Amino acid sequence: MRHMLYPDEYMDSTYAIDFKKLYKDGYRGILFDIDNTLVPHGAPADERAIALFKELKQIGFTTCLISNNKEPRVKSFCDKVDSDYIFKAGKPLPGGYEEGIRKIKTTKENTLFIGDQIFTDVLGAKRAGLYTIMVKPIHPKEEIQIVLKRYLERIVLFFYFRSIRKKSVEK
Repeated sequence: MRHMLYPDEYMDSTYAIDFKKLYKDGYRGILFDIDNTLVPHGAPADERAIALFKELKQIGFTTCLISNNKEPRVKSFCDKVDSDYIFKAGKPLPGGYEEGIRKIKTTKENTLFIGDQIFTDVLGAKRAGLYTIMVKPIHPKEEIQIVLKRYLERIVLFFYFRSIRKKSVEK
């Protein structure tokens, strides 16, 4: 079960990801979490998010936002960034991710997921068979159930980073 909690990559920010390289590597679809992945929790799409999605389309990506939030929150965000979306996705169950892949007409092999939480985002994407990039949360203000999960995430991330260091020493 351990590997199901480990992201394939860990980045400081969604906005630091080299999307051109990912496209060159064969990825064509990106599924995103919204809150604390693209904007602070509950915030509307800002200029940075809008510019990112415009750039992703220019590169050639199709996108879908996968959220456990209700439709009004997700739709208003997606209308601004011009992306497909799945609301009340039921993360970490794989169904919402699979529905997102169908919606953007890609495959699990050429689609990746970007999110900020291990126990919903990474676990769900891994269960759906996707490559995962975990990013640091944008803002510390979060709902209490997320704050509690963050304590457990620190433990998982400790072992994740330790395994990466161990692999680099072995090389």
